[in-house]
Amino acid sequence: MQRVAVAAYATSEFRKESKLSLFELGSEPCIEILKKNKIQKHDIDAVLFSTCSTEQYSSNILSEMLGITPRISHRIESLCNSGTNAIVSAYSYISSGLCDSVLVAGAEKATTSANRLIWDISRGSFTYTVCWAALFARAHMRKYGTTEEEMAFVSVVNRKSAEKNPNAIFRSKITISDVMQSKKIVEPIKLLDCSYICDGSSAILLLSEGKAKKVTDNPVWVKGIGQHTNGASLNKATDADLTSNQTTKIAAKMAYKSANISPRDVDVVELHDAFTILEILACEDLGFTRKGKGGKFVNQNELAINPRGGILGCGHPLGATGLAQTAEVAAQLSESAGERQIKGCKTGLIHNLAAAGTSATVIILGV
Repeated sequence: MQRVAVAAYATSEFRKESKLSLFELGSEPCIEILKKNKIQKHDIDAVLFSTCSTEQYSSNILSEMLGITPRISHRIESLCNSGTNAIVSAYSYISSGLCDSVLVAGAEKATTSANRLIWDISRGSFTYTVCWAALFARAHMRKYGTTEEEMAFVSVVNRKSAEKNPNAIFRSKITISDVMQSKKIVEPIKLLDCSYICDGSSAILLLSEGKAKKVTDNPVWVKGIGQHTNGASLNKATDADLTSNQTTKIAAKMAYKSANISPRDVDVVELHDAFTILEILACEDLGFTRKGKGGKFVNQNELAINPRGGILGCGHPLGATGLAQTAEVAAQLSESAGERQIKGCKTGLIHNLAAAGTSATVIILGV
């Protein structure tokens, strides 16, 4: 199997709303990658497009707009973890020897129909994702004593980190009081406990080892991958335990094993914090802290969590989120994160969920 490197990456400015089309959005980070790196359009073997849009032939349209004629081109959709699914597919193409270079782009419009899960009859009339976040939060509060203030702190910290990210939607500080006093959406979830679905895009260039060493002096390597899917509907989200996400635990175990590391070896992590409670659950399910201690763990300095501001601070363009997470970890490991740079990062982890955690992807990068 060929080793696979993240050789280049770029993320657009996330916007609450823009006049750009889906394909114009998707082109932005790809053009930046092509301009700033030693890669020619004719050297790209495959283009994968991550989006929840129902636009047909979208990857081929994007390829044509970019002036690329790849051997392989297709769209990948898996709700909020579309981006990391696309990365795993690209990894597979390269590690198997079928391709040497894959450009993975993700883009989404704020108007996407994927923000409501109307196909899931197990949710009844509660088709908005905030409803299951409230179930997780209330269960964790009852069982472990997690407080609304601890959840609010997650949002405060991520917004603070987003101040240093020029691509983030939310770049002003908030306080715990701001979160606590924000509008109740579904008890106990408040407006500032929630991420914001927006317009945005991100892209990464994956290369085989031989090609990567010709293009960059400091490639970031894909060290481990883990994925798991329980199903699609809310009744498959847990194993009768609303305080834990089983797909995360299984995917993490696979990723740690393939990378031959433990949670203690991770220096920086991009967690799926679409709601504040999800960051607390992820800290536990990924093995960074003991079960029930996630609410307190987010107030620690041992592990760098969501240095770009996470989904809460940056915004959540569904098809682009997993790519933006990966781009941030790659930037941290290659020491090119600017003001956000965390010193001494050698190993990073990306955690990406979809549909109440019915599917999860964990990717480990290293230098």
